[in-house]
Amino acid sequence: MYVASGCVKSGAGDLAARLKTILEGLNEVIAAHAPLEVAVEKVFVNANPQSTLALGQARGTAICAAVIAGLPVAEYTALQVKQSVVGNGHAAKEQVQHMVRRLLALPGDPAADAADALACAICHAHGRSLGTLQTKSFRIRKGRLV
Repeated sequence: MYVASGCVKSGAGDLAARLKTILEGLNEVIAAHAPLEVAVEKVFVNANPQSTLALGQARGTAICAAVIAGLPVAEYTALQVKQSVVGNGHAAKEQVQHMVRRLLALPGDPAADAADALACAICHAHGRSLGTLQTKSFRIRKGRLV
């Protein structure tokens, strides 16, 4: 069941201040919606190490917010999320947005960031209901999932 989605914007400033903004924003979200569990996407490595590092620090802050609130945290790769929602681990962002809209019966496609977060939640819900979703990383070998 879809409850809400949004974005915590960290704005400008030094890293510590931005991470504090993320932590406070997520604390507000947790207090307002009282989730029972949290699902986060695992960090991927991209061409820019600085971006990867910043994303990892923001992700760590999000995990800390959940842990401080006493919530269990599940982690999924982008490949697992896309496979669970679209059926193709290499689906385009537009495909993810469209499937999130259809699966949650939303009136329109959610924003890209919201769609990513909702897709992660859907992946987690699928895994919980099936009881079999693997949480290890997948690898691609010669064009096939391993």
